[in-house]
Amino acid sequence: MKYCSNCGSKRLEFKVPKGDVHKRWVCNQCKMIHYSNPNIIAGCIPIWEDKIMLAKRSIGPKKGMWNLPAGFMENGETVSQGALREVREETLCEVDLGPLITIFSIPRARQVHMHFVGEMKDDKSFGNGIETSDVQLFLEEDIPWDDIAFETSKFTIRNYLEDRKKGEFKVHIGDLT
Repeated sequence: MKYCSNCGSKRLEFKVPKGDVHKRWVCNQCKMIHYSNPNIIAGCIPIWEDKIMLAKRSIGPKKGMWNLPAGFMENGETVSQGALREVREETLCEVDLGPLITIFSIPRARQVHMHFVGEMKDDKSFGNGIETSDVQLFLEEDIPWDDIAFETSKFTIRNYLEDRKKGEFKVHIGDLT
């Protein structure tokens, strides 16, 4: 950080502010504490009957690999609104959002991923969004495991499939440390 976003001063120091336990950028001019906290990634596992929808990424990172539709939440939206927006943006698909199925922390990337189960409204209304080069429905035995972009998607899909076999969905918590 080079400038204070509050007053514009260059007099910043990375230190533990009084009453805190973590180092933060603090402006020595206006005393503003600049917090840097994890970003929330909201997503969904779109389902049609016994199939799972995956989207092939047309952007980096992991361009050309498959992924569950997910992305950074925007200010002013809820986690469920963010998940629904990401599904629409990446797959042009509308879903009825079901239960939260995974919370996955990636501390080194300062991210927390939250995925819901989403029932697709039909199996015809989907396509490539702006960040997607292909969208397909996969049966369990056809999931391209070696071409799934992120561990968060693998974790979500595996837990969904296990829960589906049991006929009971619960929230699964994981992390990549």
